[in-house]
Amino acid sequence: MSAVGVRFAATPKTTKMSLSGLAAGTVGLVIQWVADPAKFPGFPPGIGFIVVCAALVVVAAGRWWAPIFSVLISLWIVFGGWAAGQLIPNFRSHNAGTVAGNAVMTAGLVFAAVTGIIAIIAGRRR
Repeated sequence: MSAVGVRFAATPKTTKMSLSGLAAGTVGLVIQWVADPAKFPGFPPGIGFIVVCAALVVVAAGRWWAPIFSVLISLWIVFGGWAAGQLIPNFRSHNAGTVAGNAVMTAGLVFAAVTGIIAIIAGRRR
């Protein structure tokens, strides 16, 4: 097994939970994309950002600060979307797919941020 694989196997459960939140956020973005492809020019960029940050968490696995990438991308997308005035209108959309995708994305990313913060705190205390 590779060094990254060994470190990832020993990674705390909360870090893995944070990655699952990122996966849920990606699923939410895919749902929104399928529901309204015109909303995204080509490929939704958020998916790429989430995948890159998840990869960084995996590569840095085993280090107490690794989940920071989950926390940062989650907060950037959720609070950035809210501050840009795009998050709330998507919840009020007449397109059920947009609403469902937005709900899945937001719940997944909030979960990723919270479990990532818990993982960082627990890792720092070790």
